[in-house]
Amino acid sequence: MSGELSRRDFLGRSGALVVSFGAAVIGERLMLAQGRGGGTPRSQIDAKQVDSWIGVGADGRVTAYSGKCELGQGIHTTQVQLIAEELAIPVDRVTLVMCDTSISPDQGTTSGSQSHPANFNHENLGLACATAREALVGLAADRLGVPADQLTVSNGVITATSDASKKVTYGELVGGKKLSLALNPNAKRKDPRSWTVLGTSVPRVDLPALVTAQFQFVHNVRVPGMVHGAVVRPPEVGATLVSVDEHTVSGLPGFIKVVVKKNFVGVVCEKPWQAIQAAGKLKPTWAPGTGITPQREFYEALRKQPSRDTRVVDSGDVDAALSRAATVMKATYHHPYQMHGSVGSSCAVADVQADRATIWSPTQSAYPTRSGVAALLGLPADRVRVVFTRGSGCYGLNGADTVSYDAALLSQGAGRPVRVQLSRKDEMAWENYGQAYVIDQRVGLDRDGNIVAWDHESWSATLGNRPGYETPGNVVTGMLAGFQPAAFNPRVPAPPPSGRFDNGSNAAPSYVAGCIGSACGGTGTVQSERVITHTARSPFFTGPLRSPNRLQNTFAHESFMDEIAARVKADPVEYRLRHMRDPRLIDVVKAAAKAANWTARLSPRASDGAIANGRGFACVLYEGDNGYCAMVADVDVDKTASPDGMKNQIEGGALHGMSRALGEQVTWDDRMVTSVDWRTYRSLTMGAEMPVVESVLINRPDGEAMGAAETAITLTAAAIGNAVFDATGARLREVPFTPERVKAALETASR
Repeated sequence: MSGELSRRDFLGRSGALVVSFGAAVIGERLMLAQGRGGGTPRSQIDAKQVDSWIGVGADGRVTAYSGKCELGQGIHTTQVQLIAEELAIPVDRVTLVMCDTSISPDQGTTSGSQSHPANFNHENLGLACATAREALVGLAADRLGVPADQLTVSNGVITATSDASKKVTYGELVGGKKLSLALNPNAKRKDPRSWTVLGTSVPRVDLPALVTAQFQFVHNVRVPGMVHGAVVRPPEVGATLVSVDEHTVSGLPGFIKVVVKKNFVGVVCEKPWQAIQAAGKLKPTWAPGTGITPQREFYEALRKQPSRDTRVVDSGDVDAALSRAATVMKATYHHPYQMHGSVGSSCAVADVQADRATIWSPTQSAYPTRSGVAALLGLPADRVRVVFTRGSGCYGLNGADTVSYDAALLSQGAGRPVRVQLSRKDEMAWENYGQAYVIDQRVGLDRDGNIVAWDHESWSATLGNRPGYETPGNVVTGMLAGFQPAAFNPRVPAPPPSGRFDNGSNAAPSYVAGCIGSACGGTGTVQSERVITHTARSPFFTGPLRSPNRLQNTFAHESFMDEIAARVKADPVEYRLRHMRDPRLIDVVKAAAKAANWTARLSPRASDGAIANGRGFACVLYEGDNGYCAMVADVDVDKTASPDGMKNQIEGGALHGMSRALGEQVTWDDRMVTSVDWRTYRSLTMGAEMPVVESVLINRPDGEAMGAAETAITLTAAAIGNAVFDATGARLREVPFTPERVKAALETASR
């Protein structure tokens, strides 16, 4: 890239991101291949068999099956590239079916930036293709009478190197027949240095359909005999149903039925607007809940709740090291509940019959959703089919699973296929929010300003989970229908850490050694370390939101690291490097600084006019083993992202992180959530609010594949907050950075 980064006027102005990625994290683009129903059900899906992953037709085309879902992040294309590369065929000869429980292998949930590692590194799709290629070459050797090591494969044709007339196609060898092969863990994968498809940016031909409104989302699913449903949620948290008077809506046009199960209430009508009107006119009688802690008191109350405590790492000498330290610094950081805020509200279609059910769902968890819906309906899991059908993007756990349960209950109650699309209010008031956090940090410094002890303690709250885990009550609709959420069992005190070091969703900062016994698995140099987390019961349903918990922890770590560097009068980048020992993270930090033309200096810088300019730095090894990223944010304070698909993920993550840093927070009173529309929940808008983001990629083709989607968003709040401090000397310790909070911080800094 050019030496000078381009700039654009805005609070965030411009940024540089650097990510280090394994060979298989590539660009992405290709038309989605899965049809509405996803194909013909296969009687047995054994993930250890090649036939469960791929099939070769008589024409040489390959149909492949994956349990990882395309959510807009582009993994459909990268998986097609993987298949084409390993089988040596063009990408246009690959049809990929994703996340249909009747024909796709069970790969759990599409989350945590694990789709690439799952199919590139492990015994899944990539290995199945490599196994098939070697077997096909063996079959060709027998047919052509040529040793296998004297054959080459290109475009699905196997040819003798000594005689080009001796050749045979995949289709001629096995077209339409099963391969009947077990995955061979020793099958030789393609050398990254010989890649011709992977490592390139394949155009995403789905984009024209997306931007011209021709793409078929779950909202467009139509089933013969389908009718429409709408839900009626309780008016406050904890309210219970007393009665429903069906006569208030039974005479309305198109009315079919009111469906009630415990505290779940819904209406089914012939048309969507009829269902919406009926839901609005139906006035159930509710007994009030017990109330919830008002928002203004929440953070302090969170510290006092019964909690399940975890000791991520504890060297046992932190208190002693702090008492000996030349200087002790401490700070507290706050992060609110935030929502996914999908622009299109969640939608699903269910066709529930007496002995079977089919659900068209935008879930990220096809098989777990199948298990949850089966329990909800009282059916065996093998009688429920979930067909993933793309919906609104969310990168986590919005209303996709909840609305799938809604549609299933309404279809079962009405005896008809039912489509449900949530209202804006029901989507935003009842989705699974990203967790709120309070984080206390303390460090001890020696006389040279080096960190000799780090103490981290956090409080958060959770309720619910993805579908299929433990109980249907982990999903909002399941709880309303009478299933209890998973039991919450406090654990105090936290047991000592054991086994292999796990950074606890980045609760352990990048600067600690992560030592458990004699084994140190962290990326830093600080060996006096203590990281304790307290998890309480949340008043609201919570769930993964892009970079779940990692973002909150990293905001605190990287903000605090900047505060420490300023205190000891050190350059923020140099100070970070001083406390790192992971070579890849060091390389990423240096590359980001170089790309942003970082000049070593102290922070905050002196203002030279009406507009104060600042630069902030942040870095992370996501989850301790799943993606390196560093970020530089340039901020102006006025008086009044390689292969294209990976850059899209990184830069999109940075923009999403900026929205969450600057405006997003769930609000509530003592009864219910009050941020239920776009006026009351502030998100970054398109156009003038969008900053320029530039990314630099460091390709490491010999490394394992790692995720990219959640690395950049993890850093954004800290980088922006550090840049504001650099520009003004005002420290922001609570997200979001609203104008009121920025003003208060500026006033505090000026005293």
